[in-house]
Order: sequence, then structure tokens, then C-alpha cells
Amino acid sequence: MIKLFSLIPEQIRDKLPLTEDKKQLLQQQTISQNTPGRILRDFQTILEFLQPDGVEVSSTHHQFSLKYLQQLNSQLSSSIDINLKRPVQKSYPYIHGLYFLLRTSGLSQVITEGKKTKLVLDDNILQIWQGLNPTEQYFTLLESWLVWGESELLGDQRDMFDQAYRCLLFWEQLSVSGLNFSNYSEQDKLVYYPGFHNLALLHLFGLIELVSGKPQAAKGWRFTHVKPLPWGNAIMAVLTESRSNIKVEDYAEIREDFRIAFDNLKPYFQPYFPEWSQTLVIAKGGFTEGIHIFKVTLQDAWRRIAIPSNLNLDEVAVAIVQAFDFDPEHLYRFIHKDRLGRTREFNHPFVEIPPNTCDFRLGDLSLEVGNHLQFIFDLLEEWEFDLYLEKIDTDNRKIKQPQVLESHGQPPEQEEGEWQVYFIEPDLDV
Repeated sequence: MIKLFSLIPEQIRDKLPLTEDKKQLLQQQTISQNTPGRILRDFQTILEFLQPDGVEVSSTHHQFSLKYLQQLNSQLSSSIDINLKRPVQKSYPYIHGLYFLLRTSGLSQVITEGKKTKLVLDDNILQIWQGLNPTEQYFTLLESWLVWGESELLGDQRDMFDQAYRCLLFWEQLSVSGLNFSNYSEQDKLVYYPGFHNLALLHLFGLIELVSGKPQAAKGWRFTHVKPLPWGNAIMAVLTESRSNIKVEDYAEIREDFRIAFDNLKPYFQPYFPEWSQTLVIAKGGFTEGIHIFKVTLQDAWRRIAIPSNLNLDEVAVAIVQAFDFDPEHLYRFIHKDRLGRTREFNHPFVEIPPNTCDFRLGDLSLEVGNHLQFIFDLLEEWEFDLYLEKIDTDNRKIKQPQVLESHGQPPEQEEGEWQVYFIEPDLDV
């Protein structure tokens, strides 16, 4: 899916020119734990909240449970009163926004311990984070939010709008004096765009002034006034400039880069902040050599399959369906969600929706141990296979073709549909 990454309306470009006074403001700004907003202070609070062993989260959307919300809210500089008896994470937009940064920055990951799902810190990434100076941390979080953030991480549906686009459209509505909200009906117009979590983050990053009001019973967060700040105008002007030269047709190529490094905005901000030197890199991309050992599950049956990384996804598909004794003459797709919540779909070439399975090798995906791939076979019947990566054997040179290492359970009976597509199936060593 190509997002509206660069389609910045002309009225926004005209309203947000990078003028000399904005450049001067950028050059004079000092970034610390408490300026230009309190994002670094509150983000440190939420990092400490997860230490040392993480916290339990919901199994579906992996969000904080009710028992943590009031405690965490009270520890933030942005603590708010919502007057709800049974709030959920979304009820606290500041917590919701900080959680979003936890996920989109790559500093946290979801793990399963028995029947519990937990959100824990990645010790390796955390160590790199702690070595960054405040300026580097600020812009890492800014980019992870605006450039890399996917709404799916918050349990929302996938759409064509990224967070920067939502915020820029909202910014276009703001006058110098700001917006007043006299009742809930007026403020609720911002629920979907830019979204309350984005509004909270605009405040935490010091981009807007936001005045909270007294909430009514069972109504939730109340705010009465939102006003753009000079720092916000400067940031939005640079963000607009960073996108002006990107063409929509080029964006698909950007999305197929498996490297995750928060340096997209660096060329635009570093001239004003030379102290921005280090970059937080989550995934280096490139090709992963080795034998990938997957536990592949379909309903109550599973197979442990060793697959060389140099095979393309069509060959991986054949290995899976043969291991479960399925007829391979059907369309399929692979679905992969990376640690930042971005979803990529790789379709059978006959589907003609890029990217295609024939164009990517298994090693191109930069999978890590513990990752899942979803394999949808037969796009009419939609058999859902789960591929759990247990190990990457970098020393084994003997396995040249997929091999079934272990087999458990009888696969379900495949029903033949009316629509089939033929492709050549290679041999599978069992």
C-alpha cells in the first residue's frame, strides 16, 4: 500500500515556508530533557516503567492493561484527569502516544511467556539509545513517530495516511491564535485527524500549547485550547521541505527497503543541529545468509522445515504446501509485520500487485529469530499458515533444498476450488 507520504497540499506548502526567522529559531534552540517539550522526560519515565522485566499487555493489540494506567498517568509530567471508571489505554492520549513511540522506535518488543503477553525493552537497542545525546534522542523519537509510525500498532486499521500527513493537515487549520473547543462535540472532531494521540505528542514535543479542562463524568479527556508555537511552525516547515522533492512513484521503492534507521530527517535538521551525529539503527537490511528453521503451523498440524535463505518466496511457498500435502496450484501471498508494525504483503506474480514473491529471496526479508511470517494459501479458501522462525543456522552448508525436519499432526483436508493456477513445483527433500 502506497501511503500519502509526499502528497502535501499546495496550501500547506505555501503556509509553511522555511523562512529566515524559522531557520534562526532552529539554530538557537537547545534540546534537553525539558525543552522544547517534555517528551524526553516522559519517555524516560515510560522506559523505567518497563524495567527490569517488562509489563503484561493485552494479547490482541498488545496494549497496557487497566491496572497500570492510573499509576503510569500519575508519573507523567502530562498527567491528566479523565473521570472514567473503566478506562483503556486509548483513554489516556499521552500514554497512548508514548506507547506508540515505544513501539515505533524499536526500543520495545512483544514477547510471549507461557500464556502471558509482555512488552519488554530490547536491551541491545536500549544500550545504543542511552548513548545518544538529547538532540539525537529527540529527533529519533520525532522521526519514529512521524515517518515510521503505523496506525496498526495502536489497533487501528491500515490506511493511506501516515502520522506526518495527519499532523500537517491539522496544522493547516491552526491560526496564529489557535483553536478553542467549548464542548466535547467540537474537540471530538479531532479524534480521527490528527487523532488524540497525535495531539498529545504535538504537545509533548513542544510543538503546540494545549490547555486541558475539567472532564465530565464518563466523557474522558477534555481540552479547551490548542495553539501552534513558533518551534512547531519551524519543525513543520522543515518537515514540509523534506517531503517536497519525493515523488509518489518513488515511495514504493522506499517501502521495500528493509533497513530501519532513523536518519531520514537528518539531512534536513543536522545543518541546524550539528550535535546530531549518531543514528539509532534497528535493522541494517541487506541479505541474511543461512538456513532458516521454521515451525510452520496450520490448525492442529505443524512441520519443522529448514529452508535455505537464497530461495525466493515462490520456492518457500512450494516447500510449505508440499510439506502439508496440499495441491500447489493456487494463488498465495506472504504477510510480514516488522518490529515497527509495518505490514508488507508479497503476492503471487499472477496477482499483479507488487511486490511479488518472485522478486524476493527469503534472506532479503531480514527476519530475526522469533519473527512470524503469515502465509495465505489459496486466496479463495484462505488457508492461514503461521511460520515461526526458530533459528538461523549460519554454519550449515549441506542443506541446498527445503527439508522437513519434523512432522506432527494430520493436515486438514484441502477442498479444491474452481479457480486454480499452475506453477512448476521443485523437488522437496523430506
